[in-house]
Amino acid sequence: MKQKIEVCCFSVESAIIAEKTGADRIELCDNYYEGGTTPSYASIKLAIKELNIPVNIIVRPRGGDFLYSDIEYKLIKEDVLIAKKLNANGIVIGFLNTDGSIDIERTKEIIEIAKPMEVTFHRAFDRCKNPLDALEQLIELGVDRILTSGQKKTAIEGIDLLSELVKKANNRIIIMPGSGINDKNISKLITKTKAIEYHSSAKMFKLSKMDYINSSFYNDSEIKYANKTIFVDEDKLKKMINQLTVL
Repeated sequence: MKQKIEVCCFSVESAIIAEKTGADRIELCDNYYEGGTTPSYASIKLAIKELNIPVNIIVRPRGGDFLYSDIEYKLIKEDVLIAKKLNANGIVIGFLNTDGSIDIERTKEIIEIAKPMEVTFHRAFDRCKNPLDALEQLIELGVDRILTSGQKKTAIEGIDLLSELVKKANNRIIIMPGSGINDKNISKLITKTKAIEYHSSAKMFKLSKMDYINSSFYNDSEIKYANKTIFVDEDKLKKMINQLTVL
């Protein structure tokens, strides 16, 4: 059995490409520039209908931090129920307290609401104050996996902590390295961390077929993205899959 690769997709079209290329699982998101937020009902429904591999849904009502208001938390609970109703394989969530600790109460409640779906605790983990304490807490809560870059901007920068987390987890929870993983560095991450799952967007920016762009709607930093959409790069993904090793 090979190690697995989960592909973060920002559209159903990308998810279909990722599956055809060999992805093991999809994390379905919206709003790339916000770091990923909850996709639409229609996107979730169609992705689950069109794909034969597991689809996990990020449940995040906005970008920014992971300290949510009561109203935002109500939205999260409703979105979890929608994902469950649509037969998603799992959800991807993360809650922190003001002091940077894991919000155990909310995490526990969401796990109960989500059953029997899988629960991944996302990179809110990388903003927590004490990752080793958080690891034990999430194991005790029954979270299935942690998506983490080792508390650095990219997984390759956080490779030492990732290795320590995998070792300390000792197969009690899946530690899934993510952020900046590509065909140039996945082999090093595999060798050093010994993780069994990896997370990548394998992204490329694809030009729109639009000929006209009204530049008055964009500032200088935005205009370069105005006629581009995000897709999975099949070549990048194939190269990563080819470097996965047999467990």
